[in-house]
Amino acid sequence: MAHAGTDAVKFAYWVPNVSGGLVISDIEQRTSHSAEYNRKLAQIAEKAGFDYALSQIRFTAGYGADEQHESVAFSHDLLAATTTLKVIAAILPGPWNPALAAKQLATISYLTNGRVAINLVSGWFRGEFHAIGEHWLDHDERYRRSEEFIRALRGIWTEDSFTFRGDFYRFNEYSLKPKPPQLPEIFQGGSSRAARDMASRVSDWYFTNGNTPAEIAKQVDDLKTKAQANDHSVKVGVNAFAIVRETEDEAKAVLAEIIAKANPEAVNAFGHEVKNAGKASPEGEGNWAKSSFDDLVQYNDGFRSNLIGTPRQVAERIVDLKRAGADLILLGFLHFQEEVEYFGKHVIPLVRELENAEQAASLAAE
Repeated sequence: MAHAGTDAVKFAYWVPNVSGGLVISDIEQRTSHSAEYNRKLAQIAEKAGFDYALSQIRFTAGYGADEQHESVAFSHDLLAATTTLKVIAAILPGPWNPALAAKQLATISYLTNGRVAINLVSGWFRGEFHAIGEHWLDHDERYRRSEEFIRALRGIWTEDSFTFRGDFYRFNEYSLKPKPPQLPEIFQGGSSRAARDMASRVSDWYFTNGNTPAEIAKQVDDLKTKAQANDHSVKVGVNAFAIVRETEDEAKAVLAEIIAKANPEAVNAFGHEVKNAGKASPEGEGNWAKSSFDDLVQYNDGFRSNLIGTPRQVAERIVDLKRAGADLILLGFLHFQEEVEYFGKHVIPLVRELENAEQAASLAAE
């Protein structure tokens, strides 16, 4: 496989640890949420050149996902089945507190030579919090709590006697031993101002919904400017749903079939919840604020990144997203095992070629 420099774009995939695949559609998805399927998928992804896998956290059924495996335990199982892949475990403040998360992740980091990371999900689904008896906070308050959660994690992992006085969490001379062999990377999602503000202060990585390079560039510019003012650096991951086929017509036909077979009741119910979450932000923006029905068929606006076409087209669009500021592409697929393998064989090498050519041209121009 061709290799690029240290700034090579990284690749992650959504772990299908919930049933129903990654689209709210009745189209056939040769994807399973079973442990056996996911172990094999992780091994395929590792061999294909993927850097990360992201497990999902859901507590309640719905929107085509009737069954969900818990993210941290499932992530550990995938780590045990692989040797280089990093697995990002999604964690939700409320059900978790920082003391539990810090201890869980420190132990898993120790057991896997530092290959575990965390995706802190601030929460968008009010019904889920109500169902499990967790207090629901206003939009910006959820991000304030998440920021304290991250500050607490880092303090526990790096200080011998950690004391913290926050509005949501308190610690008194707490010492965690053993500490993780290396600090787990901290990811967070969101497209609202509060999400970017938080990422610009405390997160290692910022995940945003799928979008065009021009729209991604606007978010990245805002994020990087704020981070620089805070003397902080943060990387950016962009969600995308990849449909890579030998011809563009084939790929577009698959997209059309996914949307034609969408489950309108489930898509609209999901849309109602997430748009309410977006409207709850003071500026009325955020993830899904401008998503159409077609966009919502894929949970995180993955179609909007337009990685739909031939290997060459998709590779070129990935490089366009990289130019816009994306450091990582987070991918969903219809048939995970075979499509991850195909992506590793036919797309990633082209991306590396394009990156190398761009790097060589840049050096020649100096």
